[in-house]
Amino acid sequence: MGHCQDAEALQEEKIKSLLQQVSTAQSARQFPRAIKLLDQIEKLDDTVAVAFYRRGRIHFQQAAFQESVRDFNRYVKLNPKIESRQWERGISMYYAKQYKQGASQFELYQTFHNQDVENSVWRFLCMVPDSGVAKARKVMLPIENDPRIPMMKVFEMYRGTATPANVLQAVEQGNPTKEVRATRAFYAHLYLGLYYEVTDEPKLARKYIELAADPQLLGHAGINSYMWDVARVHWNRMQRKNKLPK
Repeated sequence: MGHCQDAEALQEEKIKSLLQQVSTAQSARQFPRAIKLLDQIEKLDDTVAVAFYRRGRIHFQQAAFQESVRDFNRYVKLNPKIESRQWERGISMYYAKQYKQGASQFELYQTFHNQDVENSVWRFLCMVPDSGVAKARKVMLPIENDPRIPMMKVFEMYRGTATPANVLQAVEQGNPTKEVRATRAFYAHLYLGLYYEVTDEPKLARKYIELAADPQLLGHAGINSYMWDVARVHWNRMQRKNKLPK
């Protein structure tokens, strides 16, 4: 009995050490190394839920969308109570072209946080391939008070009651500091780019996604680094598509 307990304790320590190494690798953006470490954890114990969550995020950061969804699904299966919070899973589903599943994930997230414009927008984006812009616009998840400027204007733009110019005007509201303006502009540019893409304005889509994916914005205190990676991944995808033979 004692030997079993010792072995379990050693394995727990090994997994703990590996997770710490994963954090270090992630901070350094050494994604392949982080994946290898997480693979080791899975071999030691395939019930460590957080390992699948982390690997799901890293697979997305490497544009491995199907693998990302697979890991997020494993995470949810091991820890069902967190399913409503998995907005990252919804984004991976969108890029993996699992649009219906992505829409369902964002609908579920709405029960966890019902004042997040980004959630409503991503559900809209998931609906467009099957329903078209007009229909998806009519059934957008309702948002009344996302306090982040210019997110309510972004919501109104997707609803069809505001213009891209209104979104950009909102960025300048209240004479923001340079840092605050950079935060506002990032979110404005990301969602303008996505908006122009689904409304078939490819040049404008490229313009704004490239602005959002500016490497100088990585590490900005007001910008969610994972969302910056969404912009970067999207921009890289745009560039690859542009290089494909026609």
